[in-house]
Amino acid sequence: MIELAGHPCAVHEPADPMPGGCVILLGDLPERAAGGRGGPGAVEAALWERLVAARIPTLAPAGSEAWWLERVVPSFDAASGPAAVVAGAAVAEATRRFGTRPPGIALVGFGVGGQGALGIAYRRPDLFPVVAAVSPAIDFHLAMRDGLEGSEVLWEVFGEVERARQETAILHVHPLNWPRHQFFAADANDPVWYDGAGRLHGKLAALGVPHEWLLDPVAEGFSFASAAAEAAVAFVVDRLGREARRIA
Repeated sequence: MIELAGHPCAVHEPADPMPGGCVILLGDLPERAAGGRGGPGAVEAALWERLVAARIPTLAPAGSEAWWLERVVPSFDAASGPAAVVAGAAVAEATRRFGTRPPGIALVGFGVGGQGALGIAYRRPDLFPVVAAVSPAIDFHLAMRDGLEGSEVLWEVFGEVERARQETAILHVHPLNWPRHQFFAADANDPVWYDGAGRLHGKLAALGVPHEWLLDPVAEGFSFASAAAEAAVAFVVDRLGREARRIA
């Protein structure tokens, strides 16, 4: 554990790291990340396990209940928005600690962190051309409408459901400037976030934006957490390799 811009941050620094890149991993709400077997906690554990197995240097900053927003969240930081900490302090730490600079830094997230990873990458595809999200909370404004856990912070920041909707990742997809490598997965049995991932897929397809997705139920005998984490990390490894081979 280290301190990153005044916040705790977990670090995986393998002795024999995979060459060519590293990952900034954005987590879910603390309450969801502590879920039971097969729940959000299983997704977090599966992602971390596969990142470690792939020998990918990783920073995992703690976001508390900040929802990884562009806006300042007073309970997180009185001066900088959570997304600015990712694009600023986390990138700087990855460069200092791992010797990796954009475009060799991938964003990976799950749940709330999944929508944060997508939203930040859509706003800054120059910094993060590789992004992967598992169960992304794309329609986070619905948490306000439905009174879901963690929505108190959203009410504090936005005050209105419509203002929150205007900040969601799907509305920040630029038709001509997007991350070159995008992957997201959503559990068909997830009644809250599945539809948002489906709508994002539809918008990207309509715009002709290349992306990969996993939106169908996984094969019998495999958990969604395991299948989605394996697909996400395999995607990141492959696409970081492609970025390393690109001619500047």
